[in-house]
Amino acid sequence: MLKQRILAAALALASAGAAFGADPKPEVIHWWTSSSEAAAVRTIADAYRAAGGAWTDTAIAGADQARAVAINRIVGGNAPMAAQFNTTKQFTDLVEQGMLNNVDDVALREGWDKFLPEPVLNVIRVKGHYYAVPVNIHMQAWIWYSKAAFQKAGIAKEPASVEELFAALDKLKAAGLIALAHGGQPWQENILFLSMLAHMGGTDLYLKVLRERDPAAINSEAFRRVLLNFKRLQSYVDAGAPGRNWNDATALVISGKAGIQVMGDWAKGEFGAARQSAGKEYGCIPGFGPRSPYLIQGDAFVFPKTGNAQQIKYQKLLASVIVAPRTQIAFNKLKGSIPIRGDVDASGMDPCAKAGMAIMKDRTRHVGIGEVYLTPDQNGAMQDVLTSFWNTKMPAEKAQKLIAAALRNEQ
Repeated sequence: MLKQRILAAALALASAGAAFGADPKPEVIHWWTSSSEAAAVRTIADAYRAAGGAWTDTAIAGADQARAVAINRIVGGNAPMAAQFNTTKQFTDLVEQGMLNNVDDVALREGWDKFLPEPVLNVIRVKGHYYAVPVNIHMQAWIWYSKAAFQKAGIAKEPASVEELFAALDKLKAAGLIALAHGGQPWQENILFLSMLAHMGGTDLYLKVLRERDPAAINSEAFRRVLLNFKRLQSYVDAGAPGRNWNDATALVISGKAGIQVMGDWAKGEFGAARQSAGKEYGCIPGFGPRSPYLIQGDAFVFPKTGNAQQIKYQKLLASVIVAPRTQIAFNKLKGSIPIRGDVDASGMDPCAKAGMAIMKDRTRHVGIGEVYLTPDQNGAMQDVLTSFWNTKMPAEKAQKLIAAALRNEQ
């Protein structure tokens, strides 16, 4: 397990008298390597340098790979100044092992508690201390659709319910199009599942299953229907779906070969790169009515432990620059996400971002993605069940029992 690996490495370093670098360079590890991501992260680096910071860029393709490098560097005594993680429990073990600096004074001075959503605060704030600075809010359950494909299939208006979504998928399939653009990878199937849980079960069932891990809710008829509709989505994907990357699935929607994709709002970068505009060539649906929760996820930077005064100064400056309104607008317009604060001027944002920011004003719709409430082990175990359920003839009742067992693991 990650916690055991970190503890073992930390003890080994301590016994060897290892210390964090005496004069480390201000290095930032992140995984934003696509053209749109690189442009977005440059807005942070430029604002940070303009404020007096120093930034040595280390971009590593792939979130898992970048996190692994960051963790290995931290426990190996060669920590960067800052490292990207998601706003989930991914860095909890590092906090527990005392390997991160907090930025309490920045958070308190700038009033993070006043504008950060509770699911974000509950991740970055551990035992009263702030160990990460959130960069953005992504929502992974957006429904993207091609206006050209809808027109070809005779769909006059966008779906406003789960029933209307399936009706649209039926029409797309009948028109000879790929109804649902999908990449058959476990994390993408997890997105489809969470989307169906959110849209069908609302905030109540969603939180009972993921946050409370309530066996009665998991074994309920309502949750069984969620699983059945999740599996029903498989009948609308094409034979080329297994192993397909998410952006390749988005390209099918962009070209009009596919009608619908369920994916996070990072997909907007692909539409933008193809010079397509929301409301013109494509549409975006954040949910079906006021009961649909907004599934909050995003990115954050953590600050590895160091006693170097200059490095600590850089860390605190970066934390302050990232949450500044001007940086938030500049970064998120390019990234496809929305700002982590609602007190910024949204007039220059695209229609999808404006819709997301409007929903975020309703705190009752704020919920985290599964990884906000689950340990990496729990989330991995549940994802294994979902992938097996998606790819086999496993009965929904068996999937319910396996998910209940997977989420019984101690945190």
